[in-house]
Amino acid sequence: MTSESPYYPDHDDGVNPRDPDTGGWLNQDRIKEVKRFSEFRSVDWLEEELREHRTRSNERINSRHANRPFVNRLFSSILNWLVLSVMGIIIGLIAGCLNVLTAWLSSIRFGHCSDHFFLDKAFCCRGQGESCDKWVNWSAFGILNFLLYMLISAAFAYSSGILVKKFAPFAAGSGISEIKCIISGFVMKGFLGWRTLFMKSICLPLAISSGLSVGKEGPSVHYAVCVGNNITKLFEKYKNSVSKSREFLTATSAAGVAVAFGSPMGGVLFSIEEISSTFSLSTIWKSYFCSLIAVSTLASLNPFGTGQVVLFEVKYDSNWHYFEIPIYILLGIFGGIYGIIVSKLNLRVVAFRKKFLSNFAIREIMTLVLLTTSFSYFNEFLRFDMTETMQMLFQDCKVSKIKYICDAGTNKSGLVVSLLFATIARMFLTIITYGCKVPAGIFVPSMAAGATFGRALGIIVEQIALKNPDSSLLVSCGKDNGKCIIPGTYAFLGSAAALSGITHLTVSVVIIMFELTGALRYIIPTMIVVAITKTINDKYGKGGIADQAIVFNGLPYIDPNEEFEFKGGVDKVMSSRMVVLPSGAEDPITVDYLKSVLEKTEMRGFPVVGSPSDPRIYGYVSRSDLELVVKEYAVEDPDKFCVFDSSSSMSMHNSIALGHLINQHPIIIDINTDLPYVYDIFVKLGTRIVLVQSDKKLVGLITRKDMLRYSHTAHFMKGHNAVEDNLDEVIWKHFCTISMKVKEWTRKLTNNHSMH
Repeated sequence: MTSESPYYPDHDDGVNPRDPDTGGWLNQDRIKEVKRFSEFRSVDWLEEELREHRTRSNERINSRHANRPFVNRLFSSILNWLVLSVMGIIIGLIAGCLNVLTAWLSSIRFGHCSDHFFLDKAFCCRGQGESCDKWVNWSAFGILNFLLYMLISAAFAYSSGILVKKFAPFAAGSGISEIKCIISGFVMKGFLGWRTLFMKSICLPLAISSGLSVGKEGPSVHYAVCVGNNITKLFEKYKNSVSKSREFLTATSAAGVAVAFGSPMGGVLFSIEEISSTFSLSTIWKSYFCSLIAVSTLASLNPFGTGQVVLFEVKYDSNWHYFEIPIYILLGIFGGIYGIIVSKLNLRVVAFRKKFLSNFAIREIMTLVLLTTSFSYFNEFLRFDMTETMQMLFQDCKVSKIKYICDAGTNKSGLVVSLLFATIARMFLTIITYGCKVPAGIFVPSMAAGATFGRALGIIVEQIALKNPDSSLLVSCGKDNGKCIIPGTYAFLGSAAALSGITHLTVSVVIIMFELTGALRYIIPTMIVVAITKTINDKYGKGGIADQAIVFNGLPYIDPNEEFEFKGGVDKVMSSRMVVLPSGAEDPITVDYLKSVLEKTEMRGFPVVGSPSDPRIYGYVSRSDLELVVKEYAVEDPDKFCVFDSSSSMSMHNSIALGHLINQHPIIIDINTDLPYVYDIFVKLGTRIVLVQSDKKLVGLITRKDMLRYSHTAHFMKGHNAVEDNLDEVIWKHFCTISMKVKEWTRKLTNNHSMH
């Protein structure tokens, strides 16, 4: 039966986002932040924990009766680690295969190995140095090589885009934003399925090898969590346990970062700092174990042929100096500015893409890859795979002689200009590419942009030091001032700054950079750079790209680190129109009526009250429990009464006693409770629903989605999105105008040519 609260206290925060007549939310079709709420189903962590506790208690009792509690506990523990091991092995195998395939596809754009066609350039030329006779370009003509480079890149991008579009739309993008929502307590059907796993694994190397400004780290987390989700469902013990599933998903997300960066501890810290919304020692230990197995599997495959799991191992033969700290601060400032600019402009591009280009996904991908390859081919730092470029930029010329960068005859001014151009171009390409309909991460493109900027800055500082050998700042360098400045370290630190700026992470970035390169000496400079970047982002930014994308894409995620902005009571947030069930003491309902309620509504649970005339709260009953009752009695005895009040006289006669199904102590708040307090309840307890009472009578209920809807709707009604929407329209009008003019000019040129 439907109940409506007659109680509306006098609280006013300046907006009223609900329709006073119907109680529904206003402007929901116009607010992009809530458009995907229906795709997600909420998980009540409080209820799940209670259910898990009851299950464990029953298992202990059964084990005690069977006289084998130790054996059962041992088997359960062994099964946990076996499942984690299987997940880690599969993730490591996928990562190894993708690394080999990506390297070969990237190399095949330039030529092929004359001895073994299926070897990439690094394997083909191993041990031959700079001059490699086995590697053969496609043609002796430079222009033909350029055209083939563009053609092959376009073929890879097209293949990736069309496979994603036709078979697994969820495989597009990074996936980290959605995974954060899923692990926080929302279910999204299909996002972590087998099909998504398969297509993500196939399309990711195609997208990276096409030359698009995309990385593999975010997608690596996605396919790793897909592995965790699908393996978990194979076991009945974990399939029905949401809390256990969350632990495995968090552990596999750590393994995904671990194999992407070759950084097991960085992966664990990433899962804590970025993915998980709760802190649990058992989850950390599972993440550590899964990352260890995954990276060990990857190392055993030896995908790079060097015995290492990453390409970035460096050796710096001198330590850092205190006079370099101002340069580190400058790199930190760059990282903060980079994160703010790229995040903001990328979201503007994504908004434009959703509004005007959603039906032209493949055309957009082809346009992007042709634009990217058209000028990237002519720049040394844009042409090749980004991991190869960073490996080159991180090196110390005194240890490893790298062509072009380390040549004594290289024009340093031209080199700096080339590096700065690569930085700006990489930023631009990342802004317009991230979010297109191919598997795409933003970590590596950001690191590549930071590396080129850092190397350029390092060369400038190095040249200044060489031209001023008697400077008092260089006293600590000793006789050879040339060893004082290592441009590769600035590339390394610039990469860390850009990564921290775009992700808003701190500890994870420091550990990842250390494990990537082995540059233990430069941990303190890395910490300085990341601290400056974080400070700037906190002051002027809006968080990492994943957090901003959550809000922008309308994902139902409550950030535990944010404070609720709006003040006032709960009357404008709560749903006053509810479907409630009577306890049965005065007005019992039948099984047939219960069946009709379940068929006509999609509610996940129902408040239980005394009666329509006496809405005192008796408790809360879940839909799944009621479905079992209906399934058992609907056919044989549909007229049987359902009674939730065990003390009622009705429970003695033709009735079904359902008192054991209700939660007699749901979370209940008073109508005058402040909204920030309610927000903390959802964040800290993880509950899905809160009942609202006045004078001990039910007057409404609030869900997690209601809190988010209220926040986004209130922002919209205050006009926060008006400027952005108008900007989209202006950009689109100018784009259409330019397109029409181009068509007119083309038509005129064609006509003139035909006349001649």
